[in-house]
Amino acid sequence: MTDNTDTAADAQTDGGNAPVPPDDETPTWRERKERRVGLSRLTYEYFERARREDQDLRQESDYVERDVLAFPTWPHEVIRNLSLTAFFVGMIFFLSATLPPHIAAPANPSQTPAIILPDWYLYWSFGLLKLGPLNPELAILGGEKLMADRAYGVIANLVVVGAIAVVPFLNKGSARRPVEEPFWASIGVAGVVFSITIAALSMKNLLPIDPHLLFDLTFLLPIVVGGLSYAVLKTMREGYMFDLNRRYYRLRPPK
Repeated sequence: MTDNTDTAADAQTDGGNAPVPPDDETPTWRERKERRVGLSRLTYEYFERARREDQDLRQESDYVERDVLAFPTWPHEVIRNLSLTAFFVGMIFFLSATLPPHIAAPANPSQTPAIILPDWYLYWSFGLLKLGPLNPELAILGGEKLMADRAYGVIANLVVVGAIAVVPFLNKGSARRPVEEPFWASIGVAGVVFSITIAALSMKNLLPIDPHLLFDLTFLLPIVVGGLSYAVLKTMREGYMFDLNRRYYRLRPPK
């Protein structure tokens, strides 16, 4: 009689719904399938168990570090990811059917177009090829440039791509949120803004802005936005929510 009472007390409910078994009595996928329960019941157990475990762990105020909980790949994560994938694929089909792309007239092979631009995802690289004003002129060579502007642009591409490849090796921290690493987060924000401004520079003849002003904003705007991001993230490093989230996401050291 006592065992049945304890078991009933361990099982928790949510607003009068069917009880969710404790951790040591959670049925396996085969047992759930044999019970012939539907997807709605499986989803309910998934979210209810997550809520209950999170609530129990938050009540352990003496914890400084704890493990990050997870759920099995099958069926929980697979069902969730398939649902999200189906939604976005459906949205792509819907947009492609309602907003078909415009197909221009065939290109004339005997005429050079007035505006030459690569695909949109290469605008940043094309913009680096237009850094001719930064190519220094050496007085000892009679005012001649050490290298051609096109060669200077190619070197600029190598420098930018090399910097992007080196950053992951420089930042080897285990932080999971920008607020825990304000410096590297601000570097990332500045890099994203620079990719946008250098892309705008690549099509400067299409933008209603002075080319000299656009050239200055290409390098000044990323610095300003990166500095503001760093200041905002630094101010967010103090307070109850930061400490709470830091405890939540920090992994327990290996034993």
